[in-house]
Amino acid sequence: MMNSTIAAISTAQGLGGIGVIRISGDDALKIADKVFVSLNEKKLCDQKGYTAHFGAVFFEGEKVDQCVATVFKAPLSYTGENVVELSCHGGTYVTKTVLRAVLDSGATPASAGEFTKRAFLNGKLDLTEAEAVMDIIGAKSNAAMRSALSVHEGALSKAINDVKEDLVMRAAHLCAWADYPEEDIPEIEFSSLKNALQLSKEKLNNLLLNYDKGKAIREGIDTVIVGRPNVGKSTLMNLITGYDKSIVTDIAGTTRDIVEETAVVKDITLHLSDTAGIRDADNMIEKIGVDKAKQRLSTAELIIAVFDMSSPLSEDDISILNDIKGSTCIAVINKEDLEPKLDIDKVKEVTENIVFMSAKAKTGVKEFEDILEKVAGTADFDSSSAVLSNERQRSLAKSAFNALDDAIVALDMGLTYDAVTVSLEDAISYLCELTGERVTETVVDNVFHQFCVGK
Repeated sequence: MMNSTIAAISTAQGLGGIGVIRISGDDALKIADKVFVSLNEKKLCDQKGYTAHFGAVFFEGEKVDQCVATVFKAPLSYTGENVVELSCHGGTYVTKTVLRAVLDSGATPASAGEFTKRAFLNGKLDLTEAEAVMDIIGAKSNAAMRSALSVHEGALSKAINDVKEDLVMRAAHLCAWADYPEEDIPEIEFSSLKNALQLSKEKLNNLLLNYDKGKAIREGIDTVIVGRPNVGKSTLMNLITGYDKSIVTDIAGTTRDIVEETAVVKDITLHLSDTAGIRDADNMIEKIGVDKAKQRLSTAELIIAVFDMSSPLSEDDISILNDIKGSTCIAVINKEDLEPKLDIDKVKEVTENIVFMSAKAKTGVKEFEDILEKVAGTADFDSSSAVLSNERQRSLAKSAFNALDDAIVALDMGLTYDAVTVSLEDAISYLCELTGERVTETVVDNVFHQFCVGK
């Protein structure tokens, strides 16, 4: 309920220098006054917004901790409501005790994302800006953080609104011209209308084309490292992650299970899986590892196939080349510092993304990073540009794009302007849903359910 006053711990659980309990709602100041006493004993209800007050928090008549209470008054707060943030020492017991005191004094527990949901419902930010909050929190690289911050500050909203406003103007002109023929309304010029719709369609298409680049930066790429035993997969895994995650020995078949780790390479997050060497294994345990490797190979978004420069291609190598054909992959020719015996032409038949490295000597790293950027499509990614942040946004942008395409087809077929207007109104509706201007309660609940409690 929007008229209730909610509270939650807004900092990470566990030990820390500070813990913040956020209270938001009409009664935020009154409830805070029940648990917080300032040094000058003045009530928070009597204080101005954007002020901080030092004192202590009490629960059941006993002092819990020293505290700084920060006051924000509606509408100049994150949620647009009265807000008090109680900052005490970090720690599980202290923060939970302060929260319990606040809840016992009349607040209700905030649900996941409820503070940001209220900010959206109170018009403090639109739905794309709200969704960017979790992208900021979850950012694993500088580019991911900058991209999410750009969306949060309105880059995507502006791009969508520019297209929407132009379509609204075109649709209004079409409706007025059709409904009021007796009025002196400028006639619709076919070429001008079509060019405008083409331009709007192109803008949406650019957003759609950038989606995968943004996803690679924001969410990362599910990546599997494959190859026959002893080609250097685990050494490469350790080189990419920066520490000894996988066991490296001269004994073939050391890796039996899938070793997983996340690494950031040139602002691209790789969710890495180092797999068992693929070969015909007699050992039952190794065979299970090989089967897992093949299964992961079939589901990965990116395959890093490793080959030994110092050895001719084996039957197992040929089998791997056949398995990765048609996939998004990078072929790493490892042990480049040794005498070359590998038939490179066979590898080139499968992929043009080839890098020569010595994972052990740590050479070829820059070349690997450059090819990774090329394959991921992020080399020219502008983190300050408008980027679709999730599948909900992509789907609505695609629907708006298709509706514009229908409008242009209707124009080319010589259909009535009423038919064109219907398609334009569909496109406008999808764009309004994208930014949250027209959105169902179910969609809103689903968006904020993915947030953490306290945000």
